[in-house]
Amino acid sequence: MTGRRLHPRTRKEDRCPPIIYNLFPTLAGPIAGWIEHAERARRMGFNWLLLNPVHYPGFSGSLYAIKHHDRLHPVLQTAEGGAGLDALEPVVRRVCEMGLSMMIDLVINHTARDCPLLTSHPGWYRRDAEGELVSPSAIDPANADHATVWGDLAEVDNDRAVDRESLWRFWEDLVSRWMDLGFAGFRCDAAYKVPAALWRRLIDQAKRRDPDSVFLAETLGCRLAETEALADAGFDYFYNSSKWWDFTEPWCLEQHQQFRVVAPSISFPESHDTERLAAESGGSEAVQRQRYAFAAAFSEGVQTTVGYEFGFGRRLDVVKTRPWDWETPAFDISRFLGRVNELKRRHPLLRTEGVLNPIALEDEDVTALRRWSDEAGTHRGVILVNRNQTEEREARLDPSDLPAAARLYRPCLDAASPGGLAVPRAVRLGPAEVALIMEAL
Repeated sequence: MTGRRLHPRTRKEDRCPPIIYNLFPTLAGPIAGWIEHAERARRMGFNWLLLNPVHYPGFSGSLYAIKHHDRLHPVLQTAEGGAGLDALEPVVRRVCEMGLSMMIDLVINHTARDCPLLTSHPGWYRRDAEGELVSPSAIDPANADHATVWGDLAEVDNDRAVDRESLWRFWEDLVSRWMDLGFAGFRCDAAYKVPAALWRRLIDQAKRRDPDSVFLAETLGCRLAETEALADAGFDYFYNSSKWWDFTEPWCLEQHQQFRVVAPSISFPESHDTERLAAESGGSEAVQRQRYAFAAAFSEGVQTTVGYEFGFGRRLDVVKTRPWDWETPAFDISRFLGRVNELKRRHPLLRTEGVLNPIALEDEDVTALRRWSDEAGTHRGVILVNRNQTEEREARLDPSDLPAAARLYRPCLDAASPGGLAVPRAVRLGPAEVALIMEAL
């Protein structure tokens, strides 16, 4: 596997990792109300606000079935702002003034089947042997034997399209349009379904304009070879699959080792594509804390969805979700997320993708990982996870696994600071607790 092609931003030792709050647009509602959500995300220490597609959808109503690339989804429109994308500019400007950067979901591998481009540029689309439009599909990351086909979508042929140059310029203009509006980040949907050469072109164009722009490759469910094919495309980050890890099977750490040389990654405890974690756990606040703290410690970047802090249980739906689906909070872990995010921003060990290796412990309910910031172990630490959700557990550690001048960080505590005491050899962990042993700040 080859290493990734680095951009200037990725060579900075002191870069702040992406800490992303995914604001699902049709749950948030008209764009004028997004400021309140952005302020809440800022208070929790997030530095990016990610929007799913905000375009006018096709007949299915799905956010990812884009019909008009120059119009807003009707649910997001306001009488004052109009239906065009220009209505976003003042809102984006205010969010950026808060200190948050804006990211948009970039969908260039397909459009809605009723998109006007099918009439104006029919040669831009993939067709089968009978000349019929091809619908995109994806493998379920939780079960590789299951695949989903989206019949409301038409797959764009970015590789062999008729007049491919015009098609690629269309995508270049779209990226430029978003940057004109103030967006600096792009979550690239189904990135493995788009030629690496096209991504290189789009990313290079954006980096020339803003070297600090960020591109995230969504490759969940794809095969290793498909991810490797994007190694030289210039992506800043990939998403990883740690959300599905049970803290015991070896596959997650093996994947981390394989992919970290391609690009650093983003962890998440839930996403708009998954069930809500609170629904999966039966409403456990401890698990809600555990999975976010672990995601923040596992990789360089971390992301979660709007409502995670409140224990929302209703799954987000790209077709049906509306503002009236906002739920009564089951709990509020906003302060906890803020402490975890603060620690991730401040501690050098957590600002890198890191090198992870398991540590064997006597207590079988505790998972322990040795985390180094790099191969040389410039910064060193240990991640402890109590998998038991109802009982305390004890981790007895070998002194050789502890970093020099180690400190114990317990973000689950309600103290104002995530700092801790000097580390004893035996650490007591509360139910579902994640604790970090790292050099003192």
